[in-house]
Amino acid sequence: MPQEITEKFEDRLESIFALQRGLADMMNLDRYPKDIEGKVAALCTAIIHEAVELQRTTNWKWWKKPLPFNQDNAKEELIDIWHFVVQASLELNLTPEDILNEYKRKNEINRSRQKNGY
Repeated sequence: MPQEITEKFEDRLESIFALQRGLADMMNLDRYPKDIEGKVAALCTAIIHEAVELQRTTNWKWWKKPLPFNQDNAKEELIDIWHFVVQASLELNLTPEDILNEYKRKNEINRSRQKNGY
């Protein structure tokens, strides 16, 4: 990935991280788990539920009459997922650079799997 693209990605992701940190600082976290495993588990649950909400914006029920797809609602649900993914990243002490590096590493694994008939 060219350096300029990498820097733009990291800058934008850093902005998202800063916004998430600010939001987390505003929240009442009395019921939020105190240990890292509990936090990750809670965030996984939130991500799953938001993913279901995203799925509900689609016409996945083949037995029902389809409704027009509302792309704006789908985007909002996807951003809800991003909030929890970013918070999980913060909880696991991942930086934007770490995320880019891990993404590249896993992307290579996935590409290799596709080339080899995974």
